[in-house]
Amino acid sequence: MTPPPFARLRTLSDPDRLPALRPEFAHPQPAAGLGPLDHKPRILLLYGSLRERSFSRGVVEETARLLQYFGCETRIFDPSDLPLPDQVKDDDHPAVAELREHSLWSEGQVWCSPERHGQITGIMKTQIDHLPLAYKGLRPTQGRTLAVMQVSAGSQSFNSINTLRVLGRWMRMFTIPNQSSVAKAYMEFDEAGRMRPSSYYDRIVDVAEELTRFTVLLRGHSAQLVDRYSERKDRDEPVDTHVEAAGLSR
Repeated sequence: MTPPPFARLRTLSDPDRLPALRPEFAHPQPAAGLGPLDHKPRILLLYGSLRERSFSRGVVEETARLLQYFGCETRIFDPSDLPLPDQVKDDDHPAVAELREHSLWSEGQVWCSPERHGQITGIMKTQIDHLPLAYKGLRPTQGRTLAVMQVSAGSQSFNSINTLRVLGRWMRMFTIPNQSSVAKAYMEFDEAGRMRPSSYYDRIVDVAEELTRFTVLLRGHSAQLVDRYSERKDRDEPVDTHVEAAGLSR
C-alpha cells in the first residue's frame, strides 16, 4: 500500500504552550518591517537521533513551537525509515521523495544533531546527503536560510554545529550567525519532554527569532543572491535575456 502524502511529518504536541518563555521579552512579530508577510515563513526542521527520548528532537520541537509563536509555518521530518544514501537504486524510496518535497517547500531550515564521537550523527548526515544541489531542475536547499544546533551528553561543544555550518555552506544556504549548543541535554528536559527555563533555552529563543528575521529578509531576494555566472554559462543563458526574464535588472 502506498503511504499517504507527507506520512513522515511529526505532530507537534502543545504547540501553543511555552512554559519556559517569558513573553513580555519576546517579539511576537520579530520580522515586522523586514519584508512582505503575505505568507508565513516556511521552516523545515531536521533532527539527528532515532532514540525514543531524543534530545535533538526535543530541541527541534521547542524550536518549532517558538517559530510558530513568531509567525512561521513549520514541518518536522521523521527520518526513522530513511534509507542510507545509494541503498535504494536511483533513491526511489518514499521517505527520500518526501524529504525532498519538504525541502523544496521550505524557505528556511533548522538542523539539530547530537554530538557522537565528536561529530554529527549518521542519521543527520544521511538526511543532508539525500538533499541534492539540483533535483528535477530545482534546487532543494540553495538560497534558503539555515539555523544550526546541537545537543551533547557531556560538556558544551561546538563540533557538530561547526560541521553543520560547513555542510550548510556546501548546500549553498545562508546560515544565520546565531547558533545553539545544549550541554548535558538530559538535565535540560523535564519528564514531559519539555525544556526547563535556562540560558540554553534562551539561546534557542534567540536562534528562532533570528532565523525568522533572516528568512523574511532574504526570501524575496534569494534568486538574485544565488544567481551565478558559471551556471548561466553552463546553461548558455546570456545575461541580457536571463536577467530580464528573472526580473533581476529592476
